[in-house]
Amino acid sequence: MPAKQPGFYVLIAAQFASALADNALLLLVIALLQAQAQAAFWIPLIKVMFTLSYVLSGPWVGAWSDSRPKHGVMMRANGLKLAACIALIGGADPITAFAFTGLGAAMYAPAKYGLITELVPAEELVHANAWIEVSAVCAALFGVMLGGALVSDAWLSSALCKYLKDALPFQQTFAVSMGLIGLLYVLAAALNTRIPDSGKRYADTGWHIREVWHNFIKDQRTLWRDPLGGVSLSVTSLFWGVGASMQLLVLAWAQTMLDLNLTQAAYLQAVTAIGVMAGAALAARCVSLANAPLVLSAGIGLGLALPLMTQIHNWEWAMVLTLALGMLGGFFVVPMNAMLQARGVQLLSAGRSISVQNTCENSSVLLLLCAYSLLAYLQVPVQGLIWALAALIVTGMCGMTWRYRQISRGAVING
Repeated sequence: MPAKQPGFYVLIAAQFASALADNALLLLVIALLQAQAQAAFWIPLIKVMFTLSYVLSGPWVGAWSDSRPKHGVMMRANGLKLAACIALIGGADPITAFAFTGLGAAMYAPAKYGLITELVPAEELVHANAWIEVSAVCAALFGVMLGGALVSDAWLSSALCKYLKDALPFQQTFAVSMGLIGLLYVLAAALNTRIPDSGKRYADTGWHIREVWHNFIKDQRTLWRDPLGGVSLSVTSLFWGVGASMQLLVLAWAQTMLDLNLTQAAYLQAVTAIGVMAGAALAARCVSLANAPLVLSAGIGLGLALPLMTQIHNWEWAMVLTLALGMLGGFFVVPMNAMLQARGVQLLSAGRSISVQNTCENSSVLLLLCAYSLLAYLQVPVQGLIWALAALIVTGMCGMTWRYRQISRGAVING
């Protein structure tokens, strides 16, 4: 089992602490913008700026991750996130500061996933990805709950919060809450020092901007032109783009159609995370790497089930539906992610393949968040957003299923 690999538990713990802080910080930044009475379309732009950091740094972070021990890269990434958190406490612009958090996350991802491919044999990658996804989803689950708690009136008016705030030299409303999140980044960085070096080394990469871009574009072509790599990259890119939009859509749905406040909406979002975790665990138990493409139908089911949100107006049924949606998402993305990593490490290298994956996935996130922000600016109702997202999922997943069947048919004929 992957958990028996040296340092695997520590990697999971470090990932959990860092992702927990990221998700909690997102809720705090949303609350900060709402406290400043900013327009609704600014909220999706938080994620846009976070994601833009991923896309712009993509050509460099993968090669940089491969050029040194990956636990050190992860530690530096958490240091950058901590600096962004401190800047927020000091009154920096929330969107700009959160963009630097995104840069830290962009540095962290190729090191984290690349280390998995270095530590774990290919046949165990589905199990390893299930572990890391469960960790990430648990972090999202508890992160939104923590963020919701840290912006609640009960916490902000508590004696402990007031005492800590008086001890700080900052008057920012959420200074204490952000300080607590900063401590999570410190913990994650400390855990990174306990992750062993895999010993894997790669050829040196030139750092001239033209050479970096040439190598990055070549890597993109290699992975996209590979039949299985292209399908899995398409699926994961669509999934993460949709997932980022869903994160904001569930918050909007809960507040407008279910009449919940931000803290309660965050808890409902956490139910989705529980579903993803259950789906990921089920995939690890039932799906092998060789059978990974067979889960594409679960993605179609996700799109077909999404419009049910428009028919629900109470939180009990909302919990049931979001749990089911999360399970479908977790069940199909974990095997697809494992298949992509297996192909990527064969065709490229650990860090470079993850960098390609991250750039594509976050370009999808960026595109869909910009579309979401535009639709929010145009005051499209939540029901319209739900139907648009459902149509995109069903169309995209049907197209990718057809593409995989064509590949399989060609392989049988050629065989």
